[in-house]
Amino acid sequence: MMPPETHHATCVALGDRAVLILGAAGRGKSTLGLQVMALGGLLVADDRVLLRADGDRLLAECPPAILGLIEARGVGILHAAYQARAQVALVVDLDQSEDRRLPERAYTRIYDCDIPLIKRIDGPHFPAIIVQILKAGWSDR
Repeated sequence: MMPPETHHATCVALGDRAVLILGAAGRGKSTLGLQVMALGGLLVADDRVLLRADGDRLLAECPPAILGLIEARGVGILHAAYQARAQVALVVDLDQSEDRRLPERAYTRIYDCDIPLIKRIDGPHFPAIIVQILKAGWSDR
């Protein structure tokens, strides 16, 4: 297993599957993480995520100094229920928007691991979509 590298992101898990939320500063990574947590997810890491490849799996962990902490813009740093590690099953890119109703399936490659990728969707249903993908994945129809 390779040593972990730090990435500017937020990661939230549902069971052993996690979403890695990427985007520029101020784009809403922590906010989306909090929304997924409100739907049953557990925080893996906020602001800095340790990523490493383990074969064809991408694992996410939290640096010890920020374990169980997440920023709530306009409020401060909050304590959160967390899990120490999870496999990244989905990447969300908040720097890109999806405007197609049924887009082609996309992937991103991180450390030779191909991970499904979705772009930001403007709407209150976006966190629920992420939770559903973590729970059950996509239909092949």
